[in-house]
Amino acid sequence: MNASEQAINLELASKIATAVNLFKFEFPDARSDLKPWKNDPETRELVDPDSIDIGFHFPGISKSWRSRSILIQIRFYHDSLNNSRRAIGLEAAGFDHRGEVWRLSTIETWSFVGQSLPSPEIGDKLKQVCRQILEVFNKPSD
Repeated sequence: MNASEQAINLELASKIATAVNLFKFEFPDARSDLKPWKNDPETRELVDPDSIDIGFHFPGISKSWRSRSILIQIRFYHDSLNNSRRAIGLEAAGFDHRGEVWRLSTIETWSFVGQSLPSPEIGDKLKQVCRQILEVFNKPSD
C-alpha cells in the first residue's frame, strides 16, 4: 500500500520518513515517491494492505543499479494473539523501460534474481539499508 496512505499516525509517518532518509543517505541521487501505485481498480486489487510501499527514481538509467526506478515494499505481519505488528522483511525490485529487471527479498535468501542485476557494491549497500529499515520498523514504541 502506498506509504502516503499508511502514514496514519505520527509514529508511522516518522518511521516512513526515516526509511526514506536512510535510502537517500546512501543513494542521494534518488527521488522518493510515497505514492508508487496508481489509484485505479486494477491496481487496488494487487495492493497488499500489510505493506508500506515506497518508490525511488533516478534521473536516468543508473549503470550501477541497472535500473531507473526501485520499489521497496516493507512487509508486515499482524499477530492477533498479542495484537502486535512487526516488519517481517522487505521486497525490493528494480525497473527500467522493459519493466522489472531484478528483485531482492530479505524474507528468504537475501539474494538478487533477475536479468540485469545491480553491481555488487550497490547490492551490498541496499542490503545494509534494508537491515536498517527493518530495525526502524521493529523498534518498540517509546
